[in-house]
Amino acid sequence: MRPASLAAIALVCVLTVTVGTLGLRMSRATSDFYVAGRTVTPRRNASAIAGEYLSAASFLGVAGLMYQRGIDILWFPVGWTVGYLVLLVLVAAPLRRSGAYTLSDFAELRLESRQIRGFASLLTVGIGFLYLLPQFQGAGLALRQATGWPAWIGALLVSVVVLAAVAVGGMRSITLVQAMQYWIKLTAIAIPAFVLLAIWSQHSSGPVELGDWAVPSTDPAGLYTTYSTMLALCLGTMGLPHVLVRFYTNPDGRDARRTTVGVLALLGGFYIFPPVYAVLGHIHLPHLAPGTRVDTMALQLPEAMTDGRSATLLTAVLAGGAFAAFLSTASGLVISVAGVVDQDVLRPLVARRTGEDAHNSVSYRMAATVAVIVPALLSRVVEPLGLAATVTLAFAVAASTFAPLLVLGVWWHRLTTTGALAGLAVGTLSALVTLGAAFLHVEPHGWPGLLLAQPAAWSVPLAFVTMVVVSRLTPGKVPPHTNRTLSRLHTPESLLPP
Repeated sequence: MRPASLAAIALVCVLTVTVGTLGLRMSRATSDFYVAGRTVTPRRNASAIAGEYLSAASFLGVAGLMYQRGIDILWFPVGWTVGYLVLLVLVAAPLRRSGAYTLSDFAELRLESRQIRGFASLLTVGIGFLYLLPQFQGAGLALRQATGWPAWIGALLVSVVVLAAVAVGGMRSITLVQAMQYWIKLTAIAIPAFVLLAIWSQHSSGPVELGDWAVPSTDPAGLYTTYSTMLALCLGTMGLPHVLVRFYTNPDGRDARRTTVGVLALLGGFYIFPPVYAVLGHIHLPHLAPGTRVDTMALQLPEAMTDGRSATLLTAVLAGGAFAAFLSTASGLVISVAGVVDQDVLRPLVARRTGEDAHNSVSYRMAATVAVIVPALLSRVVEPLGLAATVTLAFAVAASTFAPLLVLGVWWHRLTTTGALAGLAVGTLSALVTLGAAFLHVEPHGWPGLLLAQPAAWSVPLAFVTMVVVSRLTPGKVPPHTNRTLSRLHTPESLLPP
């Protein structure tokens, strides 16, 4: 038991619930729960997006993977950050101008099809649940490392705190929470890094020989893995529902672009530090105890480099920051999934049974409960694949489905309903094959196994090509109001009448 680590975790949880309740007084209308009334400033929204984006994979997973596999894993933070540059250039402002609440809303607006909306809703829920799994599993790891308690208690704690914050005030509450948690995470990862570097410099006797660990891979399989991972991360960012929903909270498209520039700066500052933990771990913690998850390496590093009160305090700071990562990302994912479940399942169900629309806050809170409980239970029955590995799979699914739909939907007027459905189906089928192999631990040898483990290099182009080819073969299925919709997406607000 580490009382200091437990106290840090408790403090983060209390702050999350306390700040989350501030949104209760401001959340009344539907737009307050879904998009914070579309009044979030670029500075606050950038902090909130960075807060929800820096998940368990960023805080613990990147350092652990890099410690285990070497310098090649530096492509992970590069890809995650560059993804926002792609998002800035291609879709940030048009998405905000669409006026949508969710990705499903945008899909229906652009393709004028309830089938497309239903498909997009299923994908949103699926990607959200897949991304939530490592948050709950990582919370269990962090709490077990800090206290020795069973892992399920960490998942339960995150579930309760997230549900309390989300259900109280929706997007207004979570915007405040996530903006705060970015700065908590940056502080929690930076201060121990600087302290550990100072300790290392005091005891270092000269240059450190890192050997093959610091040599990038040059074999064809390694290069394929790198390029496939980069494609998944760059394009997957624009297809993550919990990321895209935040751009609907800006007042206009110009502020959406400013938000994205701010996110790039904030992510760049954070991702300086995980490689520091990986290098120090390689030097001072060359071997982990049998059965120890590599994701916990950063939490073990302070005790490997120092002792006494310093080690206790540094571990507590890291544990608090890790828990902030689980809470903020889980909150954003629950918001995006709850919006879809509320709009596309609960409200239509209540309307069919009673002939009346459900009360906004009641149905939304019911949807949030479903969005928390289901993945929390799944996290206990699905064997962990590793925090960064599971998140990368979620990016690959998003890149193979939503990325083609968004890019072509925003920029190509010949996209047809049939073509979009075909591309989504191909991307989803590719993702299901990959996910099934991963969770069933099917590992073919050689290139077949590599193609299955890293699908983005072939699944993303296949989805794009399918949408284009089928659209060209079905020109009569172009939505009738395409030109009007595209004009809405691409006309700057300054040119519109007041």
